[in-house]
Amino acid sequence: NLRLKYKNKRIKKKQKKFSNKRSEVIYKVFGMNPVLPIYSLQDSDQLIFLYASAHVGIIFNHTLNSQYILQGHCCPISCMCVSEDRRWIATVDRGPRNMVIIWDSYSGIPVNTLFECHPDSSVAAVGFSNDTKYLATLGDAEDQQSVVIWDWTSKEQKCLCHVELNPKDGFQDHIIFNPNDSTQLLSGSKTHILIYKWVSSHDHVSAQLTTDPSKSIPFADLCLNRSVFHWKKLQVLKAIGSSIVVWEIGKNLIEKQSQCFGRIQTVHIQQEPITVLTITDTYIVTGDIQGNVRFYDENFLLVSWYTDFNQDPIVYISFSKELPKETNEEDYFQDVDPLIIRNFITSTINAKIMHLNTQTGVIQTVLQNDYDPLHALTCHPFQPVVAFGNLQGMLRLWDYNCKAIIGNRIFETEKQIQSITFDPKGLFLAVGFRTGAVYILDATTLQNNPQEIFNCIKDSIHLITFSHDSQYLATADASRVVSLFRNEGHTDSSPRWMFVGRYCSHYKPIQDLLFGVQLYSAKPRLLSVGLDRQLVEYDLEKSESNKLLLISIKRIEQSAMPRCMTWYPFFNPEEFLLVSSDNYKMKLFNSTTTMCRKTLLGPTYGSPIRKIIVLPKATASKTKSHHLAFITDNMLGLQILPMDGNPYKSSALICHPTGVSTFSCSYDGKFVFTAGGSDSSALSWKVNLDVLDAAAALGGADMDPFYSLIEGGRDGRFYKEMEDFFFYCQIRHQGTDMMKRIEVSTKIPLSEVPFLMRALGHFPTEQEIEDMFNEIKFSRYAETGKYVTDIDLEDFIKLYINHRPAFGISSEELLQAFNVLGKKNLLGNPIIQKSEMITFLQARGEHMTEEEVADCLTTLLGECSLGSVIPERISVELFTHQILGLPLGIKQKIKISSQK
Repeated sequence: NLRLKYKNKRIKKKQKKFSNKRSEVIYKVFGMNPVLPIYSLQDSDQLIFLYASAHVGIIFNHTLNSQYILQGHCCPISCMCVSEDRRWIATVDRGPRNMVIIWDSYSGIPVNTLFECHPDSSVAAVGFSNDTKYLATLGDAEDQQSVVIWDWTSKEQKCLCHVELNPKDGFQDHIIFNPNDSTQLLSGSKTHILIYKWVSSHDHVSAQLTTDPSKSIPFADLCLNRSVFHWKKLQVLKAIGSSIVVWEIGKNLIEKQSQCFGRIQTVHIQQEPITVLTITDTYIVTGDIQGNVRFYDENFLLVSWYTDFNQDPIVYISFSKELPKETNEEDYFQDVDPLIIRNFITSTINAKIMHLNTQTGVIQTVLQNDYDPLHALTCHPFQPVVAFGNLQGMLRLWDYNCKAIIGNRIFETEKQIQSITFDPKGLFLAVGFRTGAVYILDATTLQNNPQEIFNCIKDSIHLITFSHDSQYLATADASRVVSLFRNEGHTDSSPRWMFVGRYCSHYKPIQDLLFGVQLYSAKPRLLSVGLDRQLVEYDLEKSESNKLLLISIKRIEQSAMPRCMTWYPFFNPEEFLLVSSDNYKMKLFNSTTTMCRKTLLGPTYGSPIRKIIVLPKATASKTKSHHLAFITDNMLGLQILPMDGNPYKSSALICHPTGVSTFSCSYDGKFVFTAGGSDSSALSWKVNLDVLDAAAALGGADMDPFYSLIEGGRDGRFYKEMEDFFFYCQIRHQGTDMMKRIEVSTKIPLSEVPFLMRALGHFPTEQEIEDMFNEIKFSRYAETGKYVTDIDLEDFIKLYINHRPAFGISSEELLQAFNVLGKKNLLGNPIIQKSEMITFLQARGEHMTEEEVADCLTTLLGECSLGSVIPERISVELFTHQILGLPLGIKQKIKISSQK
């Protein structure tokens, strides 16, 4: 007991130590991967077991209802194993750079990492030797699998042995060591069993192969653990259907490879197809498709069975490392062998884990998860409650303080929950389905008035939101239609909610739907933004039955595509709408005029931001700043507000490697919940804003973070050129008359900003130049009532960093433009006719006059006949290199891209 208490205290201490170093820490994992094994780690005073979900392993203490998260992989876990003494855990991911992490189960920290065990493939299976000295990994390359044995306890990543497998032997999907001989291994496929004998002194593996003579007998589809070594005899056991095939193996596998397998025996032991075959002590154990567990002796005689599980097909069985407490050692010396069976846990194909106490016969469900895609979750506005909805119609309410389910409902008619949300008063819970149905439920009972089921929409509801006063509900569906519902306020049995109308306001998918409050009143307003770059506002007051009206439609981007939006906190007298786009930029638009007032470099973590939420500020929060939470394709991040383009003010971690579908913040801003969609999991993250603030402080103060974004920093060549160009602009503005006295100052007028931008390699459009002018001109207007007409070097550097492309000139964008505008030649390369290009410049986008086109081409090509310089057929390489004069590296990238 003292050792157990010390172990738990040690784990908590380590967990607290690591959590204090991260701004986001996984607090709770919902869901598990039933395809991966489960392992009983402890089953004495406390029940502790291991399972996996998404890219993390979970050590779950059922007695204390607590989780310890093994967080270290960047890709989903593909396989894992534990040592015989349950001290060491090995987890493997299936990423392009597969990684094996060995964990100490006592402390929960990684002790060793093996990188790229199989460089050309991932790892299909992994296993510890019985003495825990060695680790075997099995590659999953379909054309050429391999087995590697590692001395994982050494500081070096030392490969002891390696063998390539013959593809004719089938795809090997599991590997184990012989518990009586660590130099022997076994792997199996659906048609073949391979026996290995390795000798470290000879630095090679000798593999013996046999063809399964019963391959014509169909295997059970769910049979995962199919082959095992006998605990005493030189035999290999394999489960096929409802029978067990027994092979006798030779003593010397190296000298007598052709005589490795001797007598073969098939034993029919039960009626139900076997899904699990394992060994414990002196028993052969099977789990079957009916959820039964049976124990056999070495002669395949049934000695015990458990058929009261009433569950789905069993996929894994794991036994406790401790013998039952009631066992008396004197029983071993009696004439009759006692029936001693360890406690065990089982997992089913539907992500259910059950524990059986073999002494009392008590069967207990210790974990129940829904292994169905999860796309919907939302947090209660003022209670510690989060709601989850999956594609099987299961809706659950979870109290994250008590760590308990407080409500659930299964939708029989409508399944496939796609989106859910609470209203700001906590009275209603709206549910949107993939069928287009909308249910408005009581937030406590999860029941609804039958008349408040709306089937007026025929496409999937992927966005749903309430107004601040709970009087309106809006949805956006896959057919680019916004629908509106109004709360009529009835107190009798008549329906409170009525359908108002719908409007197809976008011609491309809607990305975000947002309610707000009118600036000079408390009335709600509704906005939507889509991939068509349109910001649409709806007229809530004048909309009548079956008629939703619009107030305005405005294009807010030229080329970038908006992905999400939210209301910016009040840092000044103006109200702003924050919009994030796929070019890693975030823009502030005036809520009344929709004028772009500021452009900022957003977080750059591999993919654009998909959703943003301003974290609620807790009353007891020590930090004074506001913060923003966001998700990308697979990451969860935090951003310090107000934004200024400083990259050190944000951080992000991988939350769901296969993609995050949505997220929500708790009412006090202390927790963030993410839904993994296809990985059928949800994660609860504890937010530590102090760590984020400290990391931002370490990035430097004032201009230091921005200097780090300039090539070479402040002491580099590019910064020196920037200074020179800055003062050249002063001379240019004052005139080049050398007899005139030049007045040197620290600022340049706004009219020189476009020329300075182009001199530094950034070529903004006319609209982007106007946005720059507005950003500078109105920067202090709310405080002083005056326009700003000039800019100093430091402010210009911030302007340049925030407005230039996040990753420079993109060769893919140029190639895409040619693919859209041009026609492919015989070689498959896009070509644009010279006359068509000039027409495009004069008629598409920001129109250029004939004089402007001629002036630009003359500047690029020099004073010469344009007809003789520009050929009739223009390729992307010619346009890039000869006309624009871009560096050779860009030209080569375009050639590579076009070949792809």
